[in-house]
Amino acid sequence: MDDAPRSWTVATLADALGTGEHTQELSVERIEQAEPVLKLTMHHFGDLAIFASVAGEQIVVSSLLWPVDEQADQHAFNRFLLKTQKLVPLSNFAIAEVGGREYYELVGELSVESSLRTVLIELRVLAQNAIEAASELRTEFAA
Repeated sequence: MDDAPRSWTVATLADALGTGEHTQELSVERIEQAEPVLKLTMHHFGDLAIFASVAGEQIVVSSLLWPVDEQADQHAFNRFLLKTQKLVPLSNFAIAEVGGREYYELVGELSVESSLRTVLIELRVLAQNAIEAASELRTEFAA
């Protein structure tokens, strides 16, 4: 694994993650929009989709969790997330709008100068946190 320091772009990140030993762990799909985005399918995490983009000095990775309007007692749940945020390593909760609907989202950020090893660690941790959030947090606040 080439771990030399670099300044990542969406294209170089796609090339690095889409080749070699990483293809067993994840698949890479480039989505062309105003700002290109990578859809990373994490095979060891039930084919969870993680989206990655590069903006300025940051790589932003995120995974949609579930629709906000399906969450029981949204106010209490949102308050709980804000109070316990520091217990979720390397990830932050957010709300994103997709297709006119709001979703809970888990987000991680890295420097564009992060090593490939660090990028892979962040992707794995984000995937694990998303799975745990979906199975544990959502259940805890179920109707």
